[in-house]
Amino acid sequence: MSLLVSTKYRSEEDEIMDDLDYNGPILHDALDKLAKINQWLGGNIVTINGLKIALKNHDKNKVITLIDLGCGGGDILREIARFGKRNGYNFKLIGIDANQNTVDYANRLSQAYDNIEFRAIDIFSEDFEQLDYDLVLTTLFLHHFKEDDLVTFLKPVLEKAKLGIVVNDLHRHKLAYYLFKLLCTTIKNKTIVEDGLTSVLRGFKRPELEDISQQLNANYNLQWKWAFRFQWILKKK
Repeated sequence: MSLLVSTKYRSEEDEIMDDLDYNGPILHDALDKLAKINQWLGGNIVTINGLKIALKNHDKNKVITLIDLGCGGGDILREIARFGKRNGYNFKLIGIDANQNTVDYANRLSQAYDNIEFRAIDIFSEDFEQLDYDLVLTTLFLHHFKEDDLVTFLKPVLEKAKLGIVVNDLHRHKLAYYLFKLLCTTIKNKTIVEDGLTSVLRGFKRPELEDISQQLNANYNLQWKWAFRFQWILKKK
């Protein structure tokens, strides 16, 4: 990574955790640290607040099936399960990740939650197409897609998601890159350091998300949140 980083265009560099064979204690440590960093930087709040907007005026007596794409260690779904219990929602929560090792770890961490399950599913597979859901969450997941692939993937998902899609993803900005580089001095995990910097460079700028919203012909709400996050809520027209 160059010190004089450019954020003009989205990076197409792969991340270490894109490797579906990534496994063992180093994976568990990376997932644990990612969850803590997300809490430190207020990332979970961005998702929860987006969820509140998507659920506004929804009948709490009805079961809401919510899927979390790229669920990682499941920390977001555990927080949502607690939020649902406090606020009287009847959630059925499903975490989706392509890495079976990640899914196994998430299931292990979530044994105390009877309304959460995790599945190893390729989002481009027939198994994913057969899923039924009301609401879709993606937290730090969509930046893994190229724009054309992103639009192609989101179109049928948006059509199927009755309550919409709540996206929490990175704002591609030089200051975000250098602030994370500073934070890296406290992180003793090579994967988190390298993938975190790459993730910032794979993030989005506002006009890019606005353009994708137009291509999807979606109603959308796009807001910038600390720390360099976009809360992007999509609903079909």
